[in-house]
Amino acid sequence: MRRTGVTAVVRARGWRLIRGVLAMLAFALPVVLLGLAVRQQFDPLIRADDAASRAATGFSVRHGLLPALTVIQLVSQPIFVYLVATAVAAWVWTSKKLTGRALWAFVTMMVGWGIGGLSKPITQRARPVVDGPVPHAEGYSFPSGHALNITLAAGVLVFLLWPLLSAAQRRGAVVLAIVVPVIVGLDRLFIGAHFPSDILAGYILGLGIMFSSWIGFIGKTASTSSPGPSHPA
Repeated sequence: MRRTGVTAVVRARGWRLIRGVLAMLAFALPVVLLGLAVRQQFDPLIRADDAASRAATGFSVRHGLLPALTVIQLVSQPIFVYLVATAVAAWVWTSKKLTGRALWAFVTMMVGWGIGGLSKPITQRARPVVDGPVPHAEGYSFPSGHALNITLAAGVLVFLLWPLLSAAQRRGAVVLAIVVPVIVGLDRLFIGAHFPSDILAGYILGLGIMFSSWIGFIGKTASTSSPGPSHPA
């Protein structure tokens, strides 16, 4: 009887992992297609990206937005984002005793950060080159690391804190998890650091890593270490 129970648990976890992998593949497909289009210099995409980048940076210069955009760029760097997110995860672990959720959150964010860094050399896309006093970012452009990491961190924190929030707080958290990445993505475009397709790929990868990790792993501990529902919605 005991062996049957263990087998059932192992089987359930195996299916959970398979679903997580399938979810990641579904999210990775559009990113791969975008990356191939960039590598092959697909003309409609390249033209649209160039036009959007020049229009956005021109608007920033004309309206004196560069100082504010630079501040957003600084505070949204992944190192600062993950320092804050890790502190929240540590608080949830130590004060709220949601060990499974806290460990899942930290590992997922660190893995996502690493995936973002490893994916840039694959496409090797150069940063936008724009006229005027726009600072030129270093490194490769596709996908946007800022967009990926802020999307991942914001989403993970919503999942992590969900059992601790009231209904109104949950709605506010979801709104923030949408608005903040949008602001960071627009910052990357208007400061001339990324093309629109870079930002879109970052959003998709961030969401994909978050959801596939949740589906594949957190269900193992949600029922034993987390009060409230195991799903955030």
